Amino acid sequence: MAIIIGFVVLVVLIYFSTYNALVKAKVAVENAWSGIDVQLKRRYDLIPNLINTVKGYAKHEAGTLERVTKARTAAMGVPDGDVKQQAAAENILSGTLKSIFALSEAYPDLKANTSFLELQRELSNTEDQIAASRRIYNSNVTILNTKVQSVPSNIVAGIAGFKNAEFFELDEAERAAAEKPPEVSF
Repeated sequence: MAIIIGFVVLVVLIYFSTYNALVKAKVAVENAWSGIDVQLKRRYDLIPNLINTVKGYAKHEAGTLERVTKARTAAMGVPDGDVKQQAAAENILSGTLKSIFALSEAYPDLKANTSFLELQRELSNTEDQIAASRRIYNSNVTILNTKVQSVPSNIVAGIAGFKNAEFFELDEAERAAAEKPPEVSF
């Protein structure tokens, strides 16, 4: 009888230990996502200032500025928790932002404007922080997904309803578009 009770206690301890490890991994993924979210909001706040600065110099570039504004609005409108759609929208926004910076090459006064330069630096810094946050998020997703899929934690994950998390990444078409330099003609 003592052996059976000892075995049951051991199984219960393993279950709770595994469950707690899964909860810890899930919370780490959620925390990493909030880091991405903070940086994305920072980028959204910088974009209108950048557009207003560029407007004064590149009045006939309304199409470029409109594309950036639409991409920003689309990225901000993605439902919370839809990682795949958020990644797609952010990649489109990144591509449109490249076109604004390409404009500065054609407008020497804009390129020398201190407000533009500061905004460009801030946005570049924010893009670096988004990339770092994305790496942290994807690393935590890897840990969670490994726990959800490996034995014996996959048994506990199935019982408790833990699911794989989605990576924040580019699909092939978006990757090609993001790597393509912006086209700006005058």
